[in-house]
This record gives sequence, C-alpha cells and structure tokens, in this order.
Amino acid sequence: MKAGAAPRLAAARAVLEVFARGRNLDQALAPYLEGMDDPRDRALTRELAYGVNRRRRRLEALRDALLQRPLKPRDRDLGVLLLVGLYQLLELRIPPHAAVAATVEAARGMGKAWAAGLVNALLRNFQRRRESLPTRPEPARDLPPWLAARLARAWPGRWPELAAECDRHPPMSLRVNRRCGGRDAYLRRLEEAAIEARAVAGAPAALILAQPREATALPGFAEGLVSVQDLSAQYAAPLLAPRPGERVLDACAAPGGKTAHLLELAPGLRLLAVDRDPRRLAALQAHLHRLGLAAECLSADLADPAALAERPPFDRILLDAPCTATGVIRRHPDIKWLRREADVAALTRLQGRILDALWPRLRPGGTLLYATCSLLPEENEEQIAAFLARTRDARESPIAAAWGEARPHGRQLFPERDGGDGFYYALLRREATP
Repeated sequence: MKAGAAPRLAAARAVLEVFARGRNLDQALAPYLEGMDDPRDRALTRELAYGVNRRRRRLEALRDALLQRPLKPRDRDLGVLLLVGLYQLLELRIPPHAAVAATVEAARGMGKAWAAGLVNALLRNFQRRRESLPTRPEPARDLPPWLAARLARAWPGRWPELAAECDRHPPMSLRVNRRCGGRDAYLRRLEEAAIEARAVAGAPAALILAQPREATALPGFAEGLVSVQDLSAQYAAPLLAPRPGERVLDACAAPGGKTAHLLELAPGLRLLAVDRDPRRLAALQAHLHRLGLAAECLSADLADPAALAERPPFDRILLDAPCTATGVIRRHPDIKWLRREADVAALTRLQGRILDALWPRLRPGGTLLYATCSLLPEENEEQIAAFLARTRDARESPIAAAWGEARPHGRQLFPERDGGDGFYYALLRREATP
C-alpha cells in the first residue's frame, strides 16, 4: 500500500465500527494506532476518524448527492471511505490532489477492483461542483433530532451556541502536577519547547494549549509533570477539598484524572478508587503509576448497596456519575451516534440508585460531590432535587464560584470555545443525626 493510504483506510474501518456496530471510537481506533510507527500517521488517522464522526450528517448528504446510484449494503465500508475523502477536501489543508490520490489508494486496499475508480470520480466531481453544493448546514443538523430537541428545550437561550460548540474541535487542557513544581515553572518548560499555552484564572494547575499535540510529546509527560485533563474536570478535586489523612472514595473513578488530582492536592489521603470495569481500572492504575501516585483500587458495582458494606465510612465521596456525556460531544463526537434517547431515563435511574447506595457510606458531617459531564437537567439539577426530597439527612452546600451558572441545585458549566467542556457539580453534606 502506498504512503498515505494507511491512515485513510484505518480511519474508515474504525468509523465503520462506530456506525455499523455501535463501538466506541477510541476502542475502535486503538489497534490501528498501535500499528503505526509514524506519529504523523497516528495524528491524521485520529483527525479523520473524529472529523467524520463530527461532520457525519453533512458529509453523508454531500456523498449521496454526488453518487449516481446508492451503494449496496455490502459496500458500506466504501461509503465511509468516501466520507473520509470528502472530509479532507472540506476541512483539512492537505493539497486536494494528494488527498484524492491517497484516498483512491486506500480504496484499492479494500480489495474491490472497481472501488478506486468510483472514489476518484466522486471526489473530483465534488471539487468541480463544490461552489454549488451546500457544504455548511446548521450545526444542529449534525445532532440526532432527539438530542437537538432536548437541548433546545432545556437551554432555549443558549441552544444555538451549544449546537455550534458541539460541532467544534475542543481545546487541549493540561493539569500541572504541583507536587513536582508550579504552573509557572512548567510554562517556562513549554516556552523552551516552543509550545504556546496560557494559564487559567481560578484553576491553579490548569493550562490551555494554543494547538493540541500528542501528550507523549509534552515536556516531562513521561516523568509525571503534567496530565491531560479538561478544564471543567479540574474543578472537581478543589470542590471536594480533601485533607491529608482523610478517607476518600472516588466512585466511578476511571480513567483516573480526578483520582490523581485528589492525591496531588492532599498527600496522605486514604483513597479508594472504584470502577465497575476492570480494564478501565487497570488504565487508572497505569495513570497513577506514571505520576508517582498510589491508591487502593477496587472493581465493584456501586449501585449495589452491599458493594462497600464492609468498609468504614468515608469522610468525602466523589461520585463522577455515569451519564449521557452530552457535555463532551465535541471531544467524543461518536456520542452522537452511540447514545439513544432511551438511555436518558435508564442513566437517570442508575444515578439515583448509586446515590442511594453510597449515601450510607458517608460519615455524618461528611461531603459528597456529585458530578456529571451532561447538559441534561434530568441527570443534574433534577436528579439532585429528587435525592434531597427523599433523603432526610442530606443538605446541599452552595458552590461559590466564578465559573458556570448557578442552578436551583448545583452549578452547570457549558462547553466554551476556548475553555472547558459541559459539566455539572452539586455539593451535598450529610447532617449528623442526634
């Protein structure tokens, strides 16, 4: 296979696993990326796969307008490769002749003798007719109708900007490990490496890069000086405010960014990190090892009240609840195609069960921080309102912050062009009973 074809073919095959089989994009991409030695090929493969997920509806509309007849179901892989080709011509700075040639070569790699001619003809036809084709529909059209309707209903004043933000590339945020030096010192390391970044007010460890790059290429990454973590996620650990020596439960802890931040803030924590998925828990342990941190890890179903029944009560609990992840669509665009409307009710019920199961594991006087990366009120303020109504010894603690928007319960963050993702936080205190 000629140079340049492999990233196009790998991206198309990974995207097909998302569209046809409902597989997570990161998991679908992993084996292809592991087989690539050139970091430029890995970066291009990711950009193509994520871009096609981000722009799926408009790309499909263009492809179908350019096809003389619909593709047969058995040629769905070729249909996705055509989306990859159109995405390059629409969104990337690759010279058009190079993009077309590499995509044609990728079609030959599919083992369909006739496919290369079709890909070449369609992409060149697009170049000729580009000015007459609608290439920029409203961002809301790249959201599933059910999700667009829910977001418009929940946030009527914000809806147009929310839809546009879901369509954009996210910024890359870092969290400096302050156990290994301050943020200013790390900024100087970045400057020496010609990497532009800016500090963020109100988040003492946060930096936002002017241009995303591979994490492993960051100065001191392997030594644990810095981690990649979204800005909005970096508010969790300071809100929980653990103190050295306290017993802390990090519930639904993987992939471990918040776990590490808690340990960096309060050395000497007795922290238990729990996640249902043993594979994700193994990734969390590897993340902590890179940072020189350690925590007890446990695989368990936290919706089961018996899961932690033998454990002493915790001083603080961070519940990063499973959710629809509608606040991080720009970072994980496959969410648009993997999530279903029925998931909202199912996840809301699961969140309630986990809250009810964990509350008795919090000592009287202790604090629980409820967090999601969702924009849907059912998972956020309405979930907390229902919990407070049925839980006699639960009280809400106000969150005084310059970020986000105060809601009837908790505080909502919205995705920002040069800032963090959509998150929700509510701080709960368990009253001591007489």
